[in-house]
Amino acid sequence: MSRTEAWNPPRAQETRPRRRDRELRELGALASGGILLVSEAVKAGWPPRLLNRRLHTGGWQRVHRGAWAAPDRLVDWLTRAWVAQRLQPHLVCSHRTAAALHLVELLGRPCTEAQFTDPRPGVYRRPGIRVHCAALGPADRTVRRGLCTTTPARTVGDLIRCLPRDEAVAAADSALSARTVRGVRRPKLLDTAALRTELATQRAGAARARAWLPLLDPRSGSPAETVARLRLHDASLHPVTQPVLRTPSGRALRPDFLFPTQGLVVEVEGWTFHGTREAHAADLRRFNELQSCPEVRRVLRFTANEVFHHPDRFVSEVRAALALGGPAH
Repeated sequence: MSRTEAWNPPRAQETRPRRRDRELRELGALASGGILLVSEAVKAGWPPRLLNRRLHTGGWQRVHRGAWAAPDRLVDWLTRAWVAQRLQPHLVCSHRTAAALHLVELLGRPCTEAQFTDPRPGVYRRPGIRVHCAALGPADRTVRRGLCTTTPARTVGDLIRCLPRDEAVAAADSALSARTVRGVRRPKLLDTAALRTELATQRAGAARARAWLPLLDPRSGSPAETVARLRLHDASLHPVTQPVLRTPSGRALRPDFLFPTQGLVVEVEGWTFHGTREAHAADLRRFNELQSCPEVRRVLRFTANEVFHHPDRFVSEVRAALALGGPAH
């Protein structure tokens, strides 16, 4: 017998508790990766009313209409995306969900809502699912982690067309550079020319997005660094990003920002903190070596929290340090 023929009617002399436990085990066997599709259970012979009762009383989690997750199964954006695409193969992961699949860093809290693009006209939305309606050609699609998703160029194009400036630029900077995201080292996903081509299409938000292209910097190392650069830009302060400096011993260092005329280095701590004593010691050594570079007179260090939540104070401290060092660059 195949797995889709797993349901059995009540057995003689079988008590209700034993029958319930057996049926829950059978449901678990039907679930693929902890996800049960109602259509497959009905195909296996499960009476719909009994199936509904067992799912509710057995602690199963409803992920989508027609799909349930096992009681101990984590239901996250990836689960919702997999289920929605399994039930409706025409949906293509896009926007924030595609960004997560491509390891593109985004500002703000992680998105718990799976996002898709449907090339067909119409409106579609369910809890935990958001669908954009837009044309998608074969060149706009690829596969990541077993899911059909928009390509990096289309993904970043969609994001920069619809997000506020800071979020859009941070997403583009992330895709334009090689980074370590969630413990995975990945290469750059696209170049500026590919993004410019994507934004040349006449879609809503494209004109605004093209105006932000001069703000992008592939040398940016983190979302916090991108936002810091934008805050300085808004204040008419334009440092050199990720310059190559050398210590007296010849070691190359790349600080986040350098104002060459004043010899001022500005460093921004990313989202993570030093997890070990060794990492903290290495950071202290780097800080000392940075101050030994002949181009450097002073180093300012800020946390991501200061950049995000106290931007005026961040800019004021940089201005004050520049005033002590001479005319602004």
